[in-house]
Amino acid sequence: MTGPIQPWRWSHRANPRALPLADRHYTRQKHGSPQFVPPGRCAVFLTDGADALWVTSWPHPQYVRHAWAGAMLCCLFRREPDCPHRASDLIVAACAATRTYWPDLPDLGMVTFVDPTRIRRKRDPGRCFRRAGFTPVGHTAAGLVALQLRPEDFPAPIPARPRYADGQGDLFDELPLPGPADLPAATRTGQDPSRPAVVEHDASDQARAVATTGVVKAGGSAC
Repeated sequence: MTGPIQPWRWSHRANPRALPLADRHYTRQKHGSPQFVPPGRCAVFLTDGADALWVTSWPHPQYVRHAWAGAMLCCLFRREPDCPHRASDLIVAACAATRTYWPDLPDLGMVTFVDPTRIRRKRDPGRCFRRAGFTPVGHTAAGLVALQLRPEDFPAPIPARPRYADGQGDLFDELPLPGPADLPAATRTGQDPSRPAVVEHDASDQARAVATTGVVKAGGSAC
């Protein structure tokens, strides 16, 4: 990525433009379900052409069963083969947008998990993430490769652009996007700032958001 270019726009957990990408991701368990993001704190980004999709989830530590409890989690990244952006550039930009929304990064930064049996064979699974600054830090109990981006390795913050109105350009482009400090306390933990405020799910919903299956594939990726 050359210069402060931000290919990502804000999206949301049930965006119908993003749904086909989520359905083509190999971790998808219920194809066609209108929501494709676990309950809880999240940041969802989509490119202009709906040819790449990213989800940052930030589950509360008490609902996490892997060894990196407290870290942010990239639980979905899909890049279509005809996307003009390199996968590694998209990853850097998504981390920059995530950092803009949550400037106080957790001590463990961000992790993602790659299933080497479900992607094209490579010497270094998660190559695009590695090129974006993630480093291998072990394996999950299920054998997934764990990759971590430590706080000191995060890119400088670059905000995601406003949501896209089909055929009409930017939504809300006359107003600046609110940062976390500008949001009500009930929504400061990660609601999409381009959507109406929604109170976060309660603990019973959060408990179902176990972050042990956040395997990631940059579909058709050009790293």
